[in-house]
Amino acid sequence: MKNRPDPIEAAFGFIDKHFPTCQGAILAGSVVRGQATETSDLDIVIFDESLSSSYRVSLIECGWNIELFAHNLSSYRSFFEKDCNEARPCMPRMVSEGKILKDTGVLSEIRKEANDLLDQGPKEWSRETIDMKRYFITDALDDLIGCQIRSEGIFIANKLGELVSEFILRSNRKWIGSSKWVVRSLVHHDKKLANEFVEAFDTFYKTNEIDQIVSFTDKVLEPFGGRLFEGFSLGEN
Repeated sequence: MKNRPDPIEAAFGFIDKHFPTCQGAILAGSVVRGQATETSDLDIVIFDESLSSSYRVSLIECGWNIELFAHNLSSYRSFFEKDCNEARPCMPRMVSEGKILKDTGVLSEIRKEANDLLDQGPKEWSRETIDMKRYFITDALDDLIGCQIRSEGIFIANKLGELVSEFILRSNRKWIGSSKWVVRSLVHHDKKLANEFVEAFDTFYKTNEIDQIVSFTDKVLEPFGGRLFEGFSLGEN
């Protein structure tokens, strides 16, 4: 692609040049999963005990856009924790699924930590959180049903899609994602349901018809009591 070196070759060269004494290095992302495109970059995770703290930097070398995630042998844990608290385990997933390029013996334990977190799944939503999310979904769905302006409807649907995908995954204690990881996360959870989700919103974007979105949203909410408006409150004593 773009007359640039093989991604693994480029990653090895980058590590040798910039982090020759690091204790561990991992290449992650689409190039490892076999999903690379013309615009894919290299996600490189470095573990180097000489670093005082973690940092992230974006750069270009050997024709590749490179996203570098640099950690020492303990600072990564706060990023693991933050990602998992947000239910988007980006760093644990990169460590778990990436290709090891260098390891002096530190990565087995770090990878075990990542895998253990991924296996646990995110924290279970409380009933109060489920009801709050039901309310927000109901509100967005009502906005879409009543919308008469196409341009506004597009962005209402965008928000509703984010809320519904989050609800599906979190109510099942599954990890969520953003951007392309919305669909990937849904497919990982339930491929048939993911296809229904995509078809419903794709139909709206193509035809302005909302019936499939409405029925799909009601199907998702039904096991938890359906739509919620009357009686919902926040912060009331």
